Amino acid sequence: MTQAPANKGMRAFNIIWIGQLFSLLGSELTGFALGIWVYQNTGSVTQFALISFFTIIPGLVLSPIIGALVDRWNRRRIMIFSDTGAALSTLFIAVLLWGGQLETWHIYLATIITSTLSAFQNPTYMAAITLMVPKKQLGRANGMVQMALAISQLVAPVVAGILVDTIQIRGVILVDFATFLFAILTLLMVRIPDHKPKLGEGEEEEKRSIWQDVVFGWRYITERPGILALLIFFSFAGFLVGIVSVLATPLVLSFASASVLGTVLSISATGMLAGAAAMSALGGLKRHIYGVLGFSLWLGVCLVLVGLRPSAVLVAIGGWAFFFALPIVNASATAIMQIKIEPDVQGRVFAFRRMISGGAIPIAYLISGPLADYIFEPLMAQEGPLAGSVGQIIGTGDGRGIALLFIVAGIFLVVLTAGGFLYQPLRFIEDRLPDVIM
Repeated sequence: MTQAPANKGMRAFNIIWIGQLFSLLGSELTGFALGIWVYQNTGSVTQFALISFFTIIPGLVLSPIIGALVDRWNRRRIMIFSDTGAALSTLFIAVLLWGGQLETWHIYLATIITSTLSAFQNPTYMAAITLMVPKKQLGRANGMVQMALAISQLVAPVVAGILVDTIQIRGVILVDFATFLFAILTLLMVRIPDHKPKLGEGEEEEKRSIWQDVVFGWRYITERPGILALLIFFSFAGFLVGIVSVLATPLVLSFASASVLGTVLSISATGMLAGAAAMSALGGLKRHIYGVLGFSLWLGVCLVLVGLRPSAVLVAIGGWAFFFALPIVNASATAIMQIKIEPDVQGRVFAFRRMISGGAIPIAYLISGPLADYIFEPLMAQEGPLAGSVGQIIGTGDGRGIALLFIVAGIFLVVLTAGGFLYQPLRFIEDRLPDVIM
């Protein structure tokens, strides 16, 4: 069992958090601005969508290897390296843009590079929090991480739109570069305690391979049914949430205008900020697993609520409540893993978490459209097979098939959560696994 340093506190984390918040804001600004550039210069939705594709893929493919490296290397240096590499990639794009030589493939290449660096940064950041923050403050710290995500997603599109009109895209990119420098400065100001990589039985540090580290990380997970169940739970939940997230926009546009859609999305985004702020202020529930399962049940109910009627008010209420619960679920799960998993293995475990839960999202994106267009929308057409039954409750016509898909996804999420409550290794994970930090 790893004993956490007695004198560690929130000060170092707060400094790093501020730097990462600004870095995240800068990255969101650049992502928004470059997306505009690609679409305006190509007129292609496909080429625009490829930016999101190249953002996801590197982390999914490389996560196990990256996790093993994170557990081998100094975590402060990894974060500095990641921010430095991302800053140079951003500067590269700015130079090309200034010289009038920027092409779409340059943006794809930069996206792949920054996404790979982000795949290093994310598990390192989560694992570093364990080494800096006392156990009783982990819920609060993870709430602050979720709050930074919420702030960036809420603020960046508005600010980016203003900045693109005033200082243009090249100015936005330079702002992003400056935020990376600020993040690096905050990392240089603090010390993250060292950790000793955990070896398998009979292994010597200088002789073990990366593959052995990857295998050890996976074996570490499978030997702990509660941790494995938590990762599987997130995979299925992420799949269901991924399906409906793609369809939220067409659902609202089926009965409301684009301006109403913007209002609904903005209201929903404030829910995420409120949930993250609540988690940050209160640290979550006393038992973090109840934060995971209880608020996952809440998420399922919210999805059902959104699909009940073609009402912008109902969707806004359901969306706000959904996004309020989401950061609480994520932060609670992260706190469990930080408390129950030894720090020298956390890089690998958090990387596997990203691969397992994130791997379901591209699949959800791919099948959501065909599910809506070829199955659920025909079912809920005015003369469709379910018009006389389910249609009497939620309505028929355009968009009501998507609404039914929301309801079905919500019901599946409720059932999945009920299964989590019934599966004792998951429900009692905090009792059955010893704490690795005090």
